[in-house]
Amino acid sequence: MSSSLPGRVPIEAQKVDAPLTSSATFLVLTVKQGADAADAVRDVISGIDDIIKNVGFRDLDAQLSCTAAIGAQFWPRLTSRPSPAGLHPFAAVSGAVHTAPSTPGDLLFHIRANRQDLTFEFERQLLDSLGDAVEVVDETTGFRYFDVRDLLGFVDGTANPVGNAIADSTLIGDEDPDNAGGSYVVIQKYLHDIDQWQALTTEQQEMIIGRKKADNVELDDADDGQKSHKTLSTIVVDGVEHDILRDNMPFGSPGASQFGTYFIGYSRYLWVIEKMLERMFIGDPPGLYDRLLDFSTAVMGCTFFAPSADFLGALADDAAAPTPAATIASPARTAAEESRSAQA
Repeated sequence: MSSSLPGRVPIEAQKVDAPLTSSATFLVLTVKQGADAADAVRDVISGIDDIIKNVGFRDLDAQLSCTAAIGAQFWPRLTSRPSPAGLHPFAAVSGAVHTAPSTPGDLLFHIRANRQDLTFEFERQLLDSLGDAVEVVDETTGFRYFDVRDLLGFVDGTANPVGNAIADSTLIGDEDPDNAGGSYVVIQKYLHDIDQWQALTTEQQEMIIGRKKADNVELDDADDGQKSHKTLSTIVVDGVEHDILRDNMPFGSPGASQFGTYFIGYSRYLWVIEKMLERMFIGDPPGLYDRLLDFSTAVMGCTFFAPSADFLGALADDAAAPTPAATIASPARTAAEESRSAQA
């Protein structure tokens, strides 16, 4: 996932840290059964950089990019290469009050640009190329809201890593050499009860989020009892904080009374995001869940792996694993099991 020169060439595929744009489309697909469907997908995604160049060259300043990611169950149908060590289907997280559901998804395309017509055209050409090999599970178009705020009114993504820490937090290294340069991706779609949220005072909202609404200044962590969203979503192990890269986007339709946030997190270690969700939905300690969930309902949850651009480009010459059934049947580990394994 090497860097490119902005303003001279389109942003290459699989660039996890592509610039935050004013528009994004999140496209989740399932792949139909049969070798022909898998072959068609393999051909298209191995050449996805060509679609980026074809569409993005019309306006390089719009910074069109796309990250393609692959689900655990489709991986052995796509390639005979070893599956990423931590990849498994999204495991639903059920707390006493709220649940993070697991929903279908074989492919994710995270399409970003500063012009919605470019994301539209890219998606059109992509789906035309994939043809009847796939079915659309979800298509969500997000937008930048004011000064990078969510629809609840708070700045989103403040805790993202910066500089060299981005690669350290998002890209697999020597711990999984077969998949080095790739990243785990988790997506969730949340719907907000705006009326109930706005019925709270600003101070009540700030205590739930853990930051000031106007200037985004952090509030002190609670010593005990109920923790804020900021605190519950911060993962510290043996004194080391583990970051993820978020590129969340608001979405919605006032006419349909739909207001939401599309969460997308890129991480070097899948267990980090899973631990965040465990703390949010189950609570820390259990029972003291994230109060933000009283106003935000998760309706989607999928896990994917975004391989490096080189890996993706080489797929055209690859072949699927001969016995995918055994791989598909293997049970997904829980977030706690993944966390213990990663920390061992």
